[in-house]
Amino acid sequence: MTARDPEIRKELDATLHARKELGPEYENELVEGFLDKIQGRLDGTIDQRMRRQLAEQQMVVARGSGPQQQPAADGTFGERFGFAAVSLVLAIPLSAIGAVNEGLEGLLVAWAGIFGVNALHAGWRLPRRRERRAKSDWD
Repeated sequence: MTARDPEIRKELDATLHARKELGPEYENELVEGFLDKIQGRLDGTIDQRMRRQLAEQQMVVARGSGPQQQPAADGTFGERFGFAAVSLVLAIPLSAIGAVNEGLEGLLVAWAGIFGVNALHAGWRLPRRRERRAKSDWD
């Protein structure tokens, strides 16, 4: 899915045309419907990429050509990618809800929450450096 996807462009044009015909009282429903379609497309794209990546990993393991690696202590790439993908997919309806109900302030609060959750997740997985000091006679 690209930014210039013709199907998305058609959906957006149809939504805007419907808004002109129906009026602003149906705007929320039209926007939610459009966002649902976009979210479905994103889910499909992410699923396809994840299946492709899993198939590639299985091929590497089956061929035995890749080095045998243990999962990293800070989480695998798939876990991090999955968390980021889910965050971005959920960001769409959260942004719409915040913007429709509270305007720019609601949008900023929604994205601050999304950023905060991702920052905590990233920070939680960072390797912790434990500095050990030499024990003295006073300890």
